[in-house]
Amino acid sequence: MKLTDLNRDGGIGANSLFIQLGDLNILVDCGLNPKRVGRVAAPDTTRLRGVTLDLIIITHCHLDHIGSLPVIMREQPNTPVIMSTSSRMLIERMLHNSANVMMRQREEENIPDYPLFTHEEIDRCARRLTGLPFGHAKHFRGAKDDIEITLHGAGHVAGAVGVEIRHKHRHIFFTGDVLFEPQRTLAPAKFPAGHFDTLVMETTRGTTERPLGKERVNEVGRLIASINDTIQRGGSALIPVFALGRMQEVFAILHDARKFGRLVDCPIYASGLGVDLADYYDEITRKTQHAQFNRSILKDLRVKPTPRKIAPGEDRQENALYVVSSGMMVANTPSYALASGLVGHARNTIAFVGYCDPETPGGQLLATKPGDDFLFAAANVKVKIKARIERFEMSGHADREELVEFAVQTGARSIVLTHGDPPARAWFLEQLTQKLPSAQVLDPVPLQTYQV
Repeated sequence: MKLTDLNRDGGIGANSLFIQLGDLNILVDCGLNPKRVGRVAAPDTTRLRGVTLDLIIITHCHLDHIGSLPVIMREQPNTPVIMSTSSRMLIERMLHNSANVMMRQREEENIPDYPLFTHEEIDRCARRLTGLPFGHAKHFRGAKDDIEITLHGAGHVAGAVGVEIRHKHRHIFFTGDVLFEPQRTLAPAKFPAGHFDTLVMETTRGTTERPLGKERVNEVGRLIASINDTIQRGGSALIPVFALGRMQEVFAILHDARKFGRLVDCPIYASGLGVDLADYYDEITRKTQHAQFNRSILKDLRVKPTPRKIAPGEDRQENALYVVSSGMMVANTPSYALASGLVGHARNTIAFVGYCDPETPGGQLLATKPGDDFLFAAANVKVKIKARIERFEMSGHADREELVEFAVQTGARSIVLTHGDPPARAWFLEQLTQKLPSAQVLDPVPLQTYQV
């Protein structure tokens, strides 16, 4: 197998792997880097010029995995695209939202490259998108070679899959983004046990060691206690969330806490794509049983829409809970605007419940000490940090020790590290080299082709 990482920056961003198996050319994911803008936010597909792709596989519907899909589909007009049945239910809505965001950025930030694709293109692409059920083998044939592909539930978010590929006598597995623990809305990953020749695995949490006592169940309880304390002392709590997966999970957690009398009564605000996706999670639950979520949760919690106009630097003093995107508090999002008004007051709390890239405003805020100044550059607001800034270990990604354990039990002779910042990959490289001394452990340089 030949493998080329098309994510021009490496790390976590425009995730896209070009795979060559015999005479078959396959692309796994085609994302968009949230830290970059314009065409450079997309994967570098120059290596695909003159190449006809036989198949595109989508592991899940976060934009760092699908955000450039219509672009590559434009360049490869006949290539089929497969994903899980649940992802097929989500993907068009996610792409249409991305087109809307890019059109807004074009106007507000003068980005002439945007939008990278239009709503009309998404609609034209839709007929080439196919959903496959978990656990059912599907054969694909090239001119000479054929492969068997099976998708396995990966936890993480609704529709996320690990991808099992059999080619002749080779057995290859891509973890995608994976979570081995159950969530309130999703079952844990169910991956095949046993030997793989090649394992391609995510490394997101390679620098994050989960301290004793920080198990998910304890962190959920700590989050509810923090919300209660904040509201009872007259403050507001902001939970920045990813629209897909994390917002629905937080809603489910809050609903359980309210049902059992553990959550104080307070206004709860949410808005945007994540609220809309609650309907999709409800539909996925009913039609595929690959999620556990009911749209009535929002009604039971009496969730209100977040005000359309949020003045930067203003604390609304509503003594409320805000569950809004973006999860990394990217500039010009509701969580960014709300945080700029909340962090300057000791009564408030900002509670991060997922991965935050260190270079994003959310990651930078987590690294800031109380009493330090923090600049919300896009809002032109500078404020001294007085609010509580807390992190809860409730990531949608597997702990590093779990991934190492999974890798070791596969006995793979080749392991390829993906979807992680350089220090995270370095940790996995060291650990796997020690535990699997006979294996080739590869941290691929972007745009360089490897034989694995």
